[in-house]
Amino acid sequence: MSGQRGSNLCSSHKLSLLVLSMLVVFISSINSLPLDEQSELEPETYSKYYNYDQLTDLLKSLAQKYANIANLTSIGRSVENRELWVMRITRDPTADGPGKPKFKYVGNMHGDETVSRQVLIYLLEYLLEKYGEEPRVTELVDSTDIYIMPSMNPDGFEKSKEEDCMGKDEGRNNAKNIDLNRSFPDQFEEIHVNAEEMPEVVAVMRWILQNKFVLSGNLHGGTVVASYPFDDSAAHDNEGTYSRSPDDALFRYLARVYAENNPVMKTGQPKCEENINETFKDGITNGAKWYDVAGGMQDFNYLKGGCLEITMELSCCKYPPSTQLKTEWDNNREALLAYMEKVIHIGVRGFVRAARNDAPLADAVIMVAGINHKVSTSRFGDYYRLLLPGTYNITVLAPGYVWYIFMRENCMCGFYILRTVLWFSYIIWLGLTADEEKDSRVTVQPQDFRHHHYNDMELFLQKFSSEYSSITRLYSIGKSVQERSLWVMEISNNPGVHEFGEPEFKYIGNMHGNEVVGRELLLNLIEYLCHNYGTDPEITQLINSTRIHIMPSMNPDGYEVSQEGDISGVQGRNNTNNYDLNRNFPDRFNFVTDPRQPETLAVMNWAKSYPFVLSANLHGGSLVVNYPFDDNPDNVSRYSKSSDDDVFRMVALAYSQESSQMYDGHSCKGMDLYQEYFKDGITNGAEWYNVHGGMQDWNYINTNCFEVTIELGCYKYPPAADLPKYWERNRRSLLQYIHQVHRGVKGVVIDSKDGSGIANATITVDTINHPITSNAAGDYWRLLVPGKYHLTASAQGYSSVSTFVNVPKEGVESVNFTLNRIHSYTNGQTTEDTTPVLDPTVKEFQSLIKQLSGESGLDKLIKDTPTQSSFRYRRYSEVSEFLRGLTLNFPEITSLQSLGQSVEFRTIWALEISNNPKVQEPSEPKIRFVAGIHGNAPVGTELLLEFAASLCINYGKNAAITRLINETRIVILPSINPDGRELAKEKDCTSTAGKTNVHSKDLDNDFFGNASQRAAEPQPETRAVMDLIQERGFTLSVALDGGSVLVTYPYDKPVQSVENADTLRYLATVYANHHAKMHSGDTGCPNSQSMLISSIHTSSFLKQQFIFSDFSVDFGHCPEITVYTSCCLFPPAEMLPTLWAENRKSLLSMLVEVHKGVRGVVKDKNGKPIVGAIIVLNGGVRVFTSEGGYFHALLAPGLHNIEAVADGYQQQSQKVSVSPFEAANSIIIQFDMENDIFGLPRELVVASAAAAMTALVVTACIIWCVCSAKSNRQKDGFHRLRQHRDDYDDEIRLMSMGSKKSLLSHEFQDESESEEDTLYTNKL
Repeated sequence: MSGQRGSNLCSSHKLSLLVLSMLVVFISSINSLPLDEQSELEPETYSKYYNYDQLTDLLKSLAQKYANIANLTSIGRSVENRELWVMRITRDPTADGPGKPKFKYVGNMHGDETVSRQVLIYLLEYLLEKYGEEPRVTELVDSTDIYIMPSMNPDGFEKSKEEDCMGKDEGRNNAKNIDLNRSFPDQFEEIHVNAEEMPEVVAVMRWILQNKFVLSGNLHGGTVVASYPFDDSAAHDNEGTYSRSPDDALFRYLARVYAENNPVMKTGQPKCEENINETFKDGITNGAKWYDVAGGMQDFNYLKGGCLEITMELSCCKYPPSTQLKTEWDNNREALLAYMEKVIHIGVRGFVRAARNDAPLADAVIMVAGINHKVSTSRFGDYYRLLLPGTYNITVLAPGYVWYIFMRENCMCGFYILRTVLWFSYIIWLGLTADEEKDSRVTVQPQDFRHHHYNDMELFLQKFSSEYSSITRLYSIGKSVQERSLWVMEISNNPGVHEFGEPEFKYIGNMHGNEVVGRELLLNLIEYLCHNYGTDPEITQLINSTRIHIMPSMNPDGYEVSQEGDISGVQGRNNTNNYDLNRNFPDRFNFVTDPRQPETLAVMNWAKSYPFVLSANLHGGSLVVNYPFDDNPDNVSRYSKSSDDDVFRMVALAYSQESSQMYDGHSCKGMDLYQEYFKDGITNGAEWYNVHGGMQDWNYINTNCFEVTIELGCYKYPPAADLPKYWERNRRSLLQYIHQVHRGVKGVVIDSKDGSGIANATITVDTINHPITSNAAGDYWRLLVPGKYHLTASAQGYSSVSTFVNVPKEGVESVNFTLNRIHSYTNGQTTEDTTPVLDPTVKEFQSLIKQLSGESGLDKLIKDTPTQSSFRYRRYSEVSEFLRGLTLNFPEITSLQSLGQSVEFRTIWALEISNNPKVQEPSEPKIRFVAGIHGNAPVGTELLLEFAASLCINYGKNAAITRLINETRIVILPSINPDGRELAKEKDCTSTAGKTNVHSKDLDNDFFGNASQRAAEPQPETRAVMDLIQERGFTLSVALDGGSVLVTYPYDKPVQSVENADTLRYLATVYANHHAKMHSGDTGCPNSQSMLISSIHTSSFLKQQFIFSDFSVDFGHCPEITVYTSCCLFPPAEMLPTLWAENRKSLLSMLVEVHKGVRGVVKDKNGKPIVGAIIVLNGGVRVFTSEGGYFHALLAPGLHNIEAVADGYQQQSQKVSVSPFEAANSIIIQFDMENDIFGLPRELVVASAAAAMTALVVTACIIWCVCSAKSNRQKDGFHRLRQHRDDYDDEIRLMSMGSKKSLLSHEFQDESESEEDTLYTNKL
């Protein structure tokens, strides 16, 4: 029995366990189901408020359930670490794409204004639930990118209390008691945005600036009205002042859209208890007219984000009882939907794309004439500009592209912009014109106040360059005497690139080594700009719109020997060579004779390499802003006024007025040593004291840059403890001075034919004798004080254009010039155009040449084509193997040819690189690179081998290299003197071993022009190269040698001038300007003087005759320059990478230059090419047409005369304009005279005519003989013949002339002959 009970008990336990396990599995399966399969979300009751946790759960649940159209993200956190949730509602909400405008609603900005929070929850639920059911909602969600933030102030909401209608509790502000709608940067008032105190504001600012929202609504409570910008005015009157925005009519319309769809709001009579009689016409109001609100979010959206936002006050009671929520939702549902729909139903929208390849253009600016407010395209090229119905002039502008203006009614418009260069910059967001905004401030201040010695400063700069790499670039412009780098920090939203239309600014400090305040202030400024970018609108706008360059120390050597505590001393003032750098620049009156110092040369080159507009040189020892001129010819202290004296006073005052101590004018109070007074804290330099060789005057005279000198204090090297007060005194001044770069006029000078920018165009102001020039892309900046001016833009080869302009009191006026080309003049007659119609590929190549000719074109190309070679010197066998390796690896673009052999039977190799190297293509320019003419200078050989490898490796990978090779025939002779190279000694900088060939002949002196000049046959190496040169067809030749660092050009004959000296000098200058060191004019070589020019006439450098480059010019009709690549003839192999880096850009520049000048074809009237026609350039240099009638000649920029001469044709002449930035002008020269006569070939007609003339002459001779015989038969015999000799002679003469008298005498002549007469005749 007991056994049975035990068995039953066991069975029951087993059954219980089975049931329990099944239950667990069932529950687990339930829990594993997706949320929407477990249970449906509770239906909305519209009768309760959601606290933060409930809101979070709800939003997450909705995002999970409607994942196809909803995505939940947080844009930041509140003070108390609550997420700032944003629900994105659109089709495919996790991906960005074109064609959908961005819309946003923000609620609960004031924590105790809670209706907005709830109606936005109801709205997003409504959109999600009705999507796919209601066509209206479906269309809205499919076509719009909707962002809904129910609560911007979750901390404040948690503190608020239901039924508090007046906001008596503390929930309005955030947890730091900050009113979030008074904390945004304001156009009329200084607002400090502190990330710790108001993280909600910082997060929303970032959100706005990162997204190109089109339309927005900010939902509040406390009354019932729609309020629109501006929210405050400059006067900040409490109420009653209408502050009109540029889009005022549009804002009023949008506000009415909301108000008209809200049954309470549209009455204009909210009847709130607090102000029962308050009314609003049509239910709308201008913000500032209602009451002044500084720091409001709606104004920030419009001014900084390009987004139109209005503020909707939804209810009289801020926190009404939850029972009222259904009514509030019903009152606002239609208004919320109708307002959203306006983002897709009004205005202009479309895409901006590049015409050539249809690529979208991001950040193209859309401007509407008469409305001073810009919007820009997204990264997909789409744009949305809300406008009221009407007709508008719309301008589209994109950096590096041709801008268009056209008139449109409201429509779906697609803008297509012709691409003129291959690169342009991206702008994060647009700032406003200065007459629309007053700068906002932030208070994130520098913390690093100490004196920075060189190594410390270098680490500081490297640290900020690394941490803020998106907006900084650290670069060196050269080195001091003691080899310390002259560092410059660039700060820009697109560092390393000159952005089209963006001015460039520079600060220089510590020019005098013991004047250190400027050095430290500039380091503080770098820290300040970096820390505040993206959070402080003023700093963000300044960096986005300005390319700022900061050099903390121009004299780092002097600083290192200076002493802290120095008040007025001179220790460390000068550089290591004991020269005052601010007395070392070329001056107007040639008083400065000291040798140019490396620091000076570096800054001079830097100033000419960038399109600086404004600059300041920071000094110490007084407290004043000093402006040009600094000197006068009499060397006395009196006012020396520049042509731009008013401009200099304006920018100087801009600095001093922000510094109360400086503006006071008493520079050094309390210091008995100084009792100076400067009215308003500024002074003319020469009126203070004369300075010859100063940097500020040199900048003004030699560049487009206006510079002043700022004396920061009377203590040259103050204690480190004083540095914070210097920063505080100068912070606003430093920023305000940078703002001055955006004064006056700016614009672009455009070619009317192709819309491209015109470089080096001159902009003149009729009343100011100081022209400025346009940058490489055609953009220009001209500082001017407010007023009316007459401006003229002119450029070589173009007709000038003038216009009047009014310069505003604040900001800059845009003035663009479109110039017409002066067309060619053929035989004195103007022609409309001789340029052939170009196909798109030719236009594309011309754009490439223009891009590569720009400021950073080649830099970008080098950056895109890095090299990884291990440099070493190669002997002859290795050179041969290397060249053969190129042809084996790149057979489609290379061809190796033997030109001949050296004395010791080493091959003189010529490598051709082109897309079709074995086929002659006369229409392509041909460039020759030559090295190794002196065997003891092998650097050129190694550079050319690396150059060839770099071209081949990047062919097909880099578009620019590929196109250059496809359009050019490149011939490389790496070693002319291989025998000498085998004898040369590595690391010997001066040895002559290997200089000559094995016959001890300097090959560079072996190029005799003709046999009469020779005492002996040319060397075999010379003969090989001479034959190549005399083949003609080369457009340019570059020879590499060693022993210095400069470029020379023919002639090398000291007594002879070359006909195309301007062109040769220009080519040499181009090479030097692209060289890392050469452009400074200082060779850096031992025992060599610094030269202010880096390209010189060869006869000034070498006194030789029969030199290689002269032969190339005289007998090859090809311009040639000679490049001396290094001071040392045979430097160590470790130097080769540096030398390659220094010369690579210059070598590439020659591939670009060979496509410039003038090119074309010579034809007869029937279109037949004329081969061998002579093209005479400027009456001197001659080139010859090749197969197909093609010719190509390089010319210096400017206007040139071209004459074409061919046998049997009339001479033709034209004038052409050559640009330094554009591909060769292509012209057609057509001879008027036909080659046929009477329909027969000229040669046949000429031969026939010659035969006919010969026959006539023979016939005339026969007739003369017969007539002579007859005249001898006179009856009077021999004596009669003598008697009438004169008559007889006359008769013969008349006969030969065919006169009537002769014919008559023959007619009546006695025809009888006697034997005597016959006998006489025979004897005669």
